Amino acid sequence: MQHQAADLAQRLARNAEAVCRHYLSNGRREGRYWLVGDVRNTPGRSLFVRLKGPDSGKGAAGKWTDAANGDHGDLLDIIRESCHLANFHDVADEARRFLSLPKQCANQESADKAATVPTGSSDSAKRLFAMSQPILGTLAETYLRKRGITALHGPANLRFHPRCYYRPDHDSPTETWPAMIAAVADLDGNITGVHRTWLDPTGHDKAPVDTPRRAMGKLLGNAVRFGVADDVMAAG
Repeated sequence: MQHQAADLAQRLARNAEAVCRHYLSNGRREGRYWLVGDVRNTPGRSLFVRLKGPDSGKGAAGKWTDAANGDHGDLLDIIRESCHLANFHDVADEARRFLSLPKQCANQESADKAATVPTGSSDSAKRLFAMSQPILGTLAETYLRKRGITALHGPANLRFHPRCYYRPDHDSPTETWPAMIAAVADLDGNITGVHRTWLDPTGHDKAPVDTPRRAMGKLLGNAVRFGVADDVMAAG
């Protein structure tokens, strides 16, 4: 899946201006950049997309930065956010549609089938945990200290994701909020799921959403574990 994403991102980058004109239609070109308000096509000038440059590395075409909040990414992120898509499969299909590519290339079919996992599965949970970062110095640390939890010496099972997907219900658009990610593990330490706690951008409370805490993956009989084996928070 990672190779597939990189290939699609490069193909889009070679057509960066066309991508921007289609998905960021409220913006405009200025020199080597496309300027718009944000990744959801809001009018403005804080987000800029590089239209020309190498395929990868510093100054690569298709890379964007939002000066208002420091967010950055590639054109797959633009498609995901502007179209309110929730998972990579849908983003990839939309990118292929734009590029006039078949939905599933024959030489990728087997690899993609093996890489694709159901939303909410243990593999999805492992992937989210791997994409997150240690909590020290993040909003997750601020949130825990606000609650009087100060013994934070780099707990490996707690991490932070700055833009974790949140969807109020199946028919609602996807939102992104900062989130504390807690690994759910079995007795052998294998990650089977995660707990997500979405946070207010100040870190002083949970995010103002209907269900700020959700779990995913295989939970029954497993737990979020802290320190010694007896010090656990049951997850199932």
